[in-house]
Amino acid sequence: MMARPWNFSAGPAVLPEPVLERAAAEMLDWRGSGMSVMEMSHRGKEFESIIADAEADLRALMGIPANYKVLFLQGGATLQFAMVPLNLMGEGGRADYVHTGEWAKKAIAEAKKVGQVNVVASAADANFSYVPAFDTWQRDPKAAYVHVTTNETIGGVEFHAIPQTGDVPLVADMSSHILSRSMDVSRFGLIYAGAQKNIGPAGLTLVIVREDLLGRAAASVPTLLDYKVMADGESMVNTPPTYGVYIAGLVFEWLKGIGGLPEMERRNRAKARLLYDLIDGTDFYSNPVAIADRSLMNIPFRLRDESLDDLFLKGAKVAGLLQLKGHRSVGGMRASIYNAMPLEGVQALADYMREFERTNG
Repeated sequence: MMARPWNFSAGPAVLPEPVLERAAAEMLDWRGSGMSVMEMSHRGKEFESIIADAEADLRALMGIPANYKVLFLQGGATLQFAMVPLNLMGEGGRADYVHTGEWAKKAIAEAKKVGQVNVVASAADANFSYVPAFDTWQRDPKAAYVHVTTNETIGGVEFHAIPQTGDVPLVADMSSHILSRSMDVSRFGLIYAGAQKNIGPAGLTLVIVREDLLGRAAASVPTLLDYKVMADGESMVNTPPTYGVYIAGLVFEWLKGIGGLPEMERRNRAKARLLYDLIDGTDFYSNPVAIADRSLMNIPFRLRDESLDDLFLKGAKVAGLLQLKGHRSVGGMRASIYNAMPLEGVQALADYMREFERTNG
């Protein structure tokens, strides 16, 4: 079998090879059941064990307290942009949002359809290249919650500290860095994440919500958009994304097997350091993000001479380095180095970048 290329896609993203191999081995027959997971009833004992094990492993990995519900939903993080205010803000209510880039912008737009949004701080003045200092936030004393996007996939900006919001619930879109490092879940009222970065395939959405925040949705909120309904139904009010839950469970097992989130964080910091040190050590490449706020997962960079961009990408593809083109809204390059990207892949990219600079600098 030919070697697989290194996939730096921002999402859907690379999955751990042991997970793909395990899924392939179990494709036609899940553990003697005679069925593929895709063929199972979500009400059957086989799938009930899959989703229960996945939740238990996730709770162990993240240290999720007992008074939090774990929901396996659909609709992506984008649907959560609406579900959060529908459940926590209420019609005509108020909430605080921090504007750190493109995904925060989308969350703000959806929340405005439900109630009043107070943008407590924005990084627009520097093209969203930093996290606004917590002590500058202009908060609304009547806000139902404070919403943050803790890693901006496009801009490559990450919260490395958890804001202090007191008695006001902190809500976080963690789609692009969940499970990348240890995090104190008890500091948040609600965490949500699309699966297709560090959890599993697209189609699954994870919500971790504190129990006292359930039951706040108005009667007019559609049934499947009510967190309490989904929690009471243990994520199976309707058919959940069964195969996505299964793959997520395999990813959680893989993470536990390598040493959990402390080991994953160590690996991620080593990978990010390798690329940032290279970029900072030359004027041929540049990264726009404030050093203290640089993402460990998404590293945007530019070539000094942008006329070389196409040549860089063509050469990268030949070298087996895929999906390095930056988001269309910002241009340049972007290397997404999620959990499943090994150090060897990042080293291959660094070697190519040095060689490209040598021959084109």
